[in-house]
Amino acid sequence: MGSAQNQTWLQKLGEQLNVDVDWMDPAFSKRMATEFGIVPVDMTSNNIWANVQMSHPSNRALIKTSARELKGQGWLAIYDRICVGMCKANMDNIKGRVALQINPHEAYNTQAVLDHARSYAREFDRAGIPKTKYFIKIPATGPALNAAPILEAEGIRTLGTAVFSLAQAIACSQAEMLYISPYLNEVRAHSDASLWPDVEDPATQHPNSARIWQILETFRRLYKETGKEQPLLKNASILSPQEAMASGEMGCHSATLSHTCIEALSKLTYDGTKQPGMGVPKPLHVYQNPGPAPERLKRLMHMDPLASADWDGKLASTDVDYLANNGAELERAIKKDPVSVARLEDALKLFQDAIDESRAKIENVLQEL
Repeated sequence: MGSAQNQTWLQKLGEQLNVDVDWMDPAFSKRMATEFGIVPVDMTSNNIWANVQMSHPSNRALIKTSARELKGQGWLAIYDRICVGMCKANMDNIKGRVALQINPHEAYNTQAVLDHARSYAREFDRAGIPKTKYFIKIPATGPALNAAPILEAEGIRTLGTAVFSLAQAIACSQAEMLYISPYLNEVRAHSDASLWPDVEDPATQHPNSARIWQILETFRRLYKETGKEQPLLKNASILSPQEAMASGEMGCHSATLSHTCIEALSKLTYDGTKQPGMGVPKPLHVYQNPGPAPERLKRLMHMDPLASADWDGKLASTDVDYLANNGAELERAIKKDPVSVARLEDALKLFQDAIDESRAKIENVLQEL
């Protein structure tokens, strides 16, 4: 860490939460330690980042070898081995776990989610990577989340991804997942700047901050009332250093950051007097003994800029069993929230397009064998 006088935003953020690298390039993870002064905790990924990394020259041999070894088992088996191999290349560069995401085409098929997660698990085991060093990302739909308790019972830890609502978050809690990743920004904002609310104070001004805060406060309450562990919140889809720092102030367990955001954070010198809010050092347990809520954030519990015009002001209930009947209650809650419907569809479509590209790359290699 740098001194108080020359500490970067990235180093300061690392004192407030776990900084995860949302990028699969081992060279960048190494740079974080050697140049930026911070070692990433987890390495997250998704079908898009896996597809990008498959095009890196360093992975040509891995792809060809995997295709040759598994050519009779179908493209998805080859994909799984490639993805685990790319994860393995990063194991020495991080402190915690690596992550892979299930086939997004199967986001509404419980058995297919189970099958794919177990396939990943077999490949991790083959690669010598224990269950304590990885987790599987599952889109937060009703049918997909019904796979999570089964996987968790098998020791395969999970993360609920593409979370856009409190109802989805509560369902992830009921599924006993290790992590969840609410998306601060919708996925289309990454390519269309007109959709990005580039605000000065994201903790209070970003239209989705209220939902992030409500998830955190709900998990804090549930832990206090039940004593049961709640999913640790990895804030995702962060586009600016200011949004990353807001995650620290809100008390998120971690922030999963793109390489571009991490680099930007590393170039800014931290001056607490110029921050709109103050983060606190990360606790040993994020829900057990939370400090007092910052006064400026308390109002977020009673607002939702993304809600439809007919919202009655009531938050999603923790008394509803969102996993019952293959997730029917969660699907009903999602459909009542137009923002969740649109953003979930957009995210799944992007992930589906990416895995389709990966499939085409694998099939081209198979033709060459």
